[in-house]
Amino acid sequence: MPITVVGSIAFDAVKTPFGERQRMLGGAAVHFALAASFFDVVRMVGPVGDDFGEAELDVLRSRGIDVSDIEHVQGGRTFFWRGEYGWDLNSRETLDTQLGVFEHFAPSLSGASRASEVLFLANIQPDLQRAVRAQCQDTRFAALDSMNLWIDIARDSLVDAINEVDCLILNDAELRQLTDKPNLLSAAQEVLSWRPAGGGCVVAKLGAYGAALITPDGYFSIPAFPLETVVDPTGAGDSFAGGFVGYIASQPPGSRLTAALLRRAMAYGTAIASFNVEAFGTERVARLTLAEITARVAELRRMTSFSVERFRGVRGGR
Repeated sequence: MPITVVGSIAFDAVKTPFGERQRMLGGAAVHFALAASFFDVVRMVGPVGDDFGEAELDVLRSRGIDVSDIEHVQGGRTFFWRGEYGWDLNSRETLDTQLGVFEHFAPSLSGASRASEVLFLANIQPDLQRAVRAQCQDTRFAALDSMNLWIDIARDSLVDAINEVDCLILNDAELRQLTDKPNLLSAAQEVLSWRPAGGGCVVAKLGAYGAALITPDGYFSIPAFPLETVVDPTGAGDSFAGGFVGYIASQPPGSRLTAALLRRAMAYGTAIASFNVEAFGTERVARLTLAEITARVAELRRMTSFSVERFRGVRGGR
């Protein structure tokens, strides 16, 4: 099933303990699209400026991504973000943000993008997310990401947007902030309770500790793939979302969102995110192969599987 993603397209400047890049392709929509492109056609919607050229578009085209709805704003500059990570790569410091053409972004979707059966609303203003969702009447599965800024300044609108999608993807701290609940499980259950018809799922990104899936039927968690060296975590969350949503889109039309399917999707998202952090920006995922992903998913399955034998008990002393 084709996938439409709406979100930021950016240039990033990043410094980590393992090196730095002064200008590299980034943005939520880019990281998501590259990851999801392993599973089906991805249509990207987002704005760029005059500084975004054919070289950047070719990175996307080379993976079969439909760039028709990337809006070129003449005279504008592409969204730019600069940040630095310390040895604790779970946290970062933002040094500079220049919204550029993203400041006045009003998503304009072609007929093809509106017709996609799967939709990912990356981190943009909640009212824009709702406007896009309203345009996509053929969507059968929609997922949404957000951030602490929108929880702070547009919570009511964000809650409305969440109730119009099938899956919410946030990190643990954002979920607790959104719901004012003390822990991940109670926060996720609160989000699920908002849905008037029930159902849906919540995915909590846990950084170096993996991710968790909460549905009305239960809880599932998967660890991050163990790596000796993590170079740059920028875009890992969006790469995870691309793998997760992309795998769901790869299923035959009419497939039910069973627990088994969602858990497999979590594994694919985890595997692709692990490749993302092995190099700066999109460098690793841009040259990734499906065979590598499949092998890492198999390794994740091996690492997380165990058998349970009958407990016979041991008596010690009196």
